Amino acid sequence: MNRYAPRITFHFLLSAILAACAAPAQATPTPLPFSQFILPTYSAAATITPLQPIEETNTPLPTITASPIPTETFTPFAPATLTLTPPPTSPVPATTTQAAPLPTTSSRPNYILNATLDFKNKTVTADQTIRYYNNTGTTLTDLVLSVQPNIYTNAFKLNAIAHDGATLTNYTFSGQKLTVTLNQPIPANTAATITLNFTLNIPKKGADDVFGYDFNQINLVDWYPFIVPYNGGWVLHDPNPWGEHLVYDAADIELNIKTDPGVILAVGASPETNGEWTRYRLYGARTLVISASDEFLVNETILGNINIRSYYFSGFENAGDDLLTYASQALQTYSAQFAPYPHQTLSIVQTDMGDGMEYDGLVFLSTDFYKEYNGTARSNLAVIGVHEIAHQWWFSLVGSDHAFEPWLDEALATYSERIFFENNYPANISWWWQFRINYFKPTGNVDGAIYDYNSFRTYTNAVYFRGALFLDDMRELMGYGNFSKFIKAYAERYSHGHATSADFFALARETIAVNYNSLISQYFLGEY
Repeated sequence: MNRYAPRITFHFLLSAILAACAAPAQATPTPLPFSQFILPTYSAAATITPLQPIEETNTPLPTITASPIPTETFTPFAPATLTLTPPPTSPVPATTTQAAPLPTTSSRPNYILNATLDFKNKTVTADQTIRYYNNTGTTLTDLVLSVQPNIYTNAFKLNAIAHDGATLTNYTFSGQKLTVTLNQPIPANTAATITLNFTLNIPKKGADDVFGYDFNQINLVDWYPFIVPYNGGWVLHDPNPWGEHLVYDAADIELNIKTDPGVILAVGASPETNGEWTRYRLYGARTLVISASDEFLVNETILGNINIRSYYFSGFENAGDDLLTYASQALQTYSAQFAPYPHQTLSIVQTDMGDGMEYDGLVFLSTDFYKEYNGTARSNLAVIGVHEIAHQWWFSLVGSDHAFEPWLDEALATYSERIFFENNYPANISWWWQFRINYFKPTGNVDGAIYDYNSFRTYTNAVYFRGALFLDDMRELMGYGNFSKFIKAYAERYSHGHATSADFFALARETIAVNYNSLISQYFLGEY
């Protein structure tokens, strides 16, 4: 994952980040008695971008004007069932890039959100239903939910919460963590339904934050409560000034939303309209995000059965349109080299932040990249753009622990840039190595946790850049054909799951039995 660029000094940025992280959470009142919802049946911490410094200019920006639930009726869209039926797709030639087939049934967590976004007043009201399948192998007496907006003062208000229709009153809620004691335990291999009603007062976005509002845009990222993964205990790590701390299970997510007239929504799924409501559905996704603006310009293309949309602002048409080319090339390359693209839509969204950031089916890219775009692939717009798109495989499809093993997504996404260039702009490979890797003279152990490094630079040099050097050496050791076989097997085996460093190397040895020990000792602190 990439966030934030060196447009301002690191010390200033770190101070701002720490101040934001230290903001006291508001006291959340006891929820009111739970009202009768009609149940549908069917980061956080900043990461500073490892970019080369960009020369400052004074050019002004253009003006940017535990029992089955009975079948019930789903208010905005009817009927709905526990089986998430994929939308129909048109036949396309076999030679074109295809998104992965959508599931027809799933025991993944199901999230349904009915939300109203008041763009003018910067608020969201939402009813949320979580259908949670206990695949942990043990009986659960509590659940832990991540509630990232609660980190911001007075941003999140929990109005009601219930378990299988009965009000939950025994819970603790502080900062990002909501722990609920269930009304009755959830045995292994059974399901329960958690329903919530909440209100967001969207905070003003910091200069390099993703979440929040600015003068022409609202970004809702990690904006709704979600149940964190369980691995012998609930996995919710502490934020850190650099690196990502959240870990997500794959889930099937449905958003039904209405907002002000004239407001355009960018989501990592295609819209299905029904009067004032619009529905978006993501399958096997880690999270669903929204970017909203009444000033978006939108261009799009179709690659096979994948809709690629570029959302940008006036004055940045060339960059916004060219991103469709880079995105199409990246989807073709990564789908061939790794696995079919895991979603039906890819949205690329301009926003005012220092870098780029990825979510399921959607990536954010800095306005600076659009402003400085030189019309070629030798640009941060292209390089960081295809990096964030690579995270659709190394974050969205294959999950990992971003706090304790960040190299599993960041090193792979960085090295995916190299794979993109060798398949699309091979004359630029040497340029890419210098621009992206060698310039920083990277050092450090690849396999540290985000908490192990004493600065942004030591973190990114080790995890991103030495991680890319390791993967290149591994590719040479295995042979290009075996590496390709391995990386495809890795994407397939851990699709919609979680992989560890031990999993990575076990599969490498399974693919080809060469001695990796010397390579591991060169780049890694641990033994695998």
